Amino acid sequence: MQSETRSREFYILATFFALFVLFLYGPLSAIVILSFQGPNGGLTFPLNGVSLHWFFNLFETQAVGDFGGSFKRSFTLGIMVMISTVVVSLLAGLAFRRKFIGATPLFYLSVASLVVPSIIISLGIGVVFQQAGLRPAWYSSGFGAHLTWTLPFGVLIMLAIFNRFSPAYEEAARDLGATPWQTFRHVVLPIILPSLIGVGLFGFSLSYDEFARTLLTSGTYNTLPLEIYGMTTNVTTPVLYALGTATTVFSFLVIGVTVGVIMYLNKQRGKG
Repeated sequence: MQSETRSREFYILATFFALFVLFLYGPLSAIVILSFQGPNGGLTFPLNGVSLHWFFNLFETQAVGDFGGSFKRSFTLGIMVMISTVVVSLLAGLAFRRKFIGATPLFYLSVASLVVPSIIISLGIGVVFQQAGLRPAWYSSGFGAHLTWTLPFGVLIMLAIFNRFSPAYEEAARDLGATPWQTFRHVVLPIILPSLIGVGLFGFSLSYDEFARTLLTSGTYNTLPLEIYGMTTNVTTPVLYALGTATTVFSFLVIGVTVGVIMYLNKQRGKG
């Protein structure tokens, strides 16, 4: 059996993809490598020894930067945004399954923030809070700013999900005497649950590393991206690289756990 001959276009696209991956992860790999500098290591190559010194240094009191506090704020904010994005996106998806007056303008309004520059939204929300006599904070104005970024994506995903959803399942449940709530709880929700988990992951990841929409809305206390940015002009040790590596590993861990849960749910649904 002869193998298929690859065309010239295939190798061109493969080369382009390899260069894209190198451009995307090359700088990240440099940060990871430099985070394992020895105790006397600096911010550039070559490595001055290899150790975990700077990772242990993350748990010590820093002269500049609040690693623990900023991480807790980013994590809490990400959870808040994730839950809100899932709930509102689900309700919007259910609502748009039927036509109603004003559906088209409402849809465009809900996704309009995607085309507005992030820094403009951050500035606008910050000004509104100040004019209203309210103090901007990461859990109020920052929370709202992040929702302007995550909700449009969540709504678009849920609209796509319900666009492919067959109403035959619901009709069968109603024929068997199920109430609307029972139909949703035992039929609709199990089918769309992996997609809802994906929306939640999307909302959390977008919020966790959001910078521009947090810049003027976080108030007195920084989230982790703002803290890292502020540290780039003050910290002169590889502890900054260690922090970047740790947060990257955490992000990939969250993605891995979420993908594992989705695969498990799909496997369980296949057995059913």
